[in-house]
Amino acid sequence: MDNPVIRTLLNHRSIRKFTDQKLSEDQIELLVKCAQAASTSSYTQSFSIIGIDDPALKKELRIISGDQPYVEANGGFFVFVADQYRNKKIGERSGIDTRVLDTTQRLTVALGDAAFAAQNMAVAAESMGLGICYIGSIQRDIERTAALLKLPDYTFPLFGLAVGYPDQEPEKKPRLPLKNIYHRNTYAAQLDDAALERYDQQVADYYHSRTGGRREETWTEQIANGLSTPPRLALKPFLEKQHLGRR
Repeated sequence: MDNPVIRTLLNHRSIRKFTDQKLSEDQIELLVKCAQAASTSSYTQSFSIIGIDDPALKKELRIISGDQPYVEANGGFFVFVADQYRNKKIGERSGIDTRVLDTTQRLTVALGDAAFAAQNMAVAAESMGLGICYIGSIQRDIERTAALLKLPDYTFPLFGLAVGYPDQEPEKKPRLPLKNIYHRNTYAAQLDDAALERYDQQVADYYHSRTGGRREETWTEQIANGLSTPPRLALKPFLEKQHLGRR
């Protein structure tokens, strides 16, 4: 099927090196409008986008993110925020009890809205010939990130999105076989080991090619090793402090 949208989606790869060219204001406005066009639960639009163009602030976020250079060096950097603060203020103005915003259900609404909006922006950017990279590591020091962005209660910085003109053309990472990710009618708990083994070989070949033999790892090894990575335990108390997901 010769469909430009599908070609863009299937051609995705994360870009971690950008040229010095900055996004124009027109490009930024268009990307934000595309993000806003995403689906939103019950039309609540429970997200906000913070565009970061202050060099000092970008540098701080780079440090928080483990000193990843593409957090600072890109065409534009956006932080997607799960946001119930705006809805809380609207409720208060209307004299409505806003305690429902403390619930886990409303937290999941805001997380979903922010994620839908971000993916819309990502696809729009790639369709414009730009590259993107999601930055979940702004959560490595969640309190510092929130302080830098002056986030009020009822907000949560979900991730950053680096956007810009690619200065590299990485290989496309292979994805899991359909047998191991697509279920029909009910969840198939039995893994397809043969398909996973074939996929492991694909991933091992990918890493070998990408690193010139410096990295030798299968996908299942990567997942298993990742389970020993220290979790970000500060997220739960931060959410509770922000009055999100308390009930």
